[in-house]
Amino acid sequence: MSGTDHAKAEDWSGPQPAIILVEPQMGENIGAAARAMWNFGLERMRIVNPRDGWPNQKAVTMSSGAARVIDNVQVKDTTAQAVEDLHYVFATTARGRDLTKPVVTPERAMEQARAMVAEGQKVGILFGPERSGLENHDIARANAIISVPVNPAFASLNLAQCVLLLAYEWRRHGADVMPEVLEMAGTRRAEAIEIQKLTEVLEARLDSVGFFWPDHKAESMITTLRNMISRLPLTEADVRVFHGIIKSLAEKHPKSR
Repeated sequence: MSGTDHAKAEDWSGPQPAIILVEPQMGENIGAAARAMWNFGLERMRIVNPRDGWPNQKAVTMSSGAARVIDNVQVKDTTAQAVEDLHYVFATTARGRDLTKPVVTPERAMEQARAMVAEGQKVGILFGPERSGLENHDIARANAIISVPVNPAFASLNLAQCVLLLAYEWRRHGADVMPEVLEMAGTRRAEAIEIQKLTEVLEARLDSVGFFWPDHKAESMITTLRNMISRLPLTEADVRVFHGIIKSLAEKHPKSR
């Protein structure tokens, strides 16, 4: 998806979780993860012992504009160092590790993270190497496990996909975003009186051509018609179009009675 608007840039410097990549193997994946983070306003990346070293030009190239993330990466030698200042750590893994820990969905994890960060706690999310994922000795350092409900026959997510999923959930829990919006395209919602007048005109035209028949069903047919029209998200422009349609039909098909 495209549509970047730099004029709508926000200040993302507030409290947020640290995204911790443990022994990532490819610079491209680090860059893709950085881009996924910045898509949803996360900028605090920590990298543990990257295979190809740091800085990494392939990561810079792949980040495609997420320089704010790449420029502020913290590199650590061990997972222990990467989490030492954190109060709570989530570990992402696709399979059970025979470790007794709370297992939460991405949605629940980021809901908890939001609450903890709001209280001033520092939160981190561990992501394992592309080939094998997190090892038990890394997961043992986490307080909880994040499990994604993926297809069990193909449970492997690539690094950037996993980061994107968690970043999205973080953003979703904090953003004031309506789940559904009607784009009005230069018009407005029709007022009740406008819909009422449209309905009256339509009923009159249908009655003139004998639509409401037989007579004993006419009342229920009218109620059904009104209910159908009231369910439509009509705009003022829609109402005008319907009036035009009804007028055009009336001119071509004179009243039968």
